[in-house]
Amino acid sequence: MDEYFLPKLLERFIAFLEEQGKSKFTIVAYKKDIEQFIGFLASKEKNDIRDVKKEDIEGFIQSLLGKNYTKKSASRKLNSIRTFFRFLKHENIITANPAFDIAHPKYTQTPPRILSKMEYRALRDVAKEDPRTYALVEVLLQTGIKIGELAVLKLEDIKKDVLYIRKYGKNIERNVPLNNAAKKALDKYLDMRGNHGSNDSIFITRTGNQLLIRNIRQIIDRCFQEVGIENATVNDLRNTFIAHQLTNGATLEYIAKIVGHRRISSTERFLNLVKQEAERKEKLGEL
Repeated sequence: MDEYFLPKLLERFIAFLEEQGKSKFTIVAYKKDIEQFIGFLASKEKNDIRDVKKEDIEGFIQSLLGKNYTKKSASRKLNSIRTFFRFLKHENIITANPAFDIAHPKYTQTPPRILSKMEYRALRDVAKEDPRTYALVEVLLQTGIKIGELAVLKLEDIKKDVLYIRKYGKNIERNVPLNNAAKKALDKYLDMRGNHGSNDSIFITRTGNQLLIRNIRQIIDRCFQEVGIENATVNDLRNTFIAHQLTNGATLEYIAKIVGHRRISSTERFLNLVKQEAERKEKLGEL
């Protein structure tokens, strides 16, 4: 019956997420995870939700690990599946959540990657070769906003000394201070950008379309490669901002508010890193 057909149920789940106001990035992530799970079930000739058992979910997770997915990635997909089944149970389509008591693959969470002073300077120097690249790097480094938040910024979101960050999904609506470095980089880029195209996004392509997350990631990754910064991602610019704020004496509460952390514990985990770095420099006589 159609009401128990997995692809149809996924459509209902996605519609529910949209009604809940989840960001498009969150919805795409859920959709891809559940589609992958449904594909796995189809290979076992299971297309009816009533036929799905705990063992099927465990088998899917094991198949991911066997395909060299990281334990962290497999754990995230399990969370997506749990949320999907929780929705189905709430809708009275199933009576029990078969994913409820499945253990997550155990993995060690690596500490946040913080750019060294040399890496920080090198990244900014190489980015200066292009006004748009420099504005991207400076806004990320000087505000600590997420790449998803950066990609959806509109021209009207620049308010003199602050950036207005819109609420979407789990992201918190807030105003983020713009320091002189970020303002100068933005002003120079916007002068070059002009009124090219009718798009009101701050960051656009050469043809006037919105610069997408993948485009921004490619630009930053290229900068990393050019200056030899290894094992770094765009999110590490956010990590670096948080660490530098702590080093300069900002309070946990202030930083959490600026970067949009819902839990103070998310900010606290940077404290040990900052403390260890200070102790290392002290031993080397750098302080």
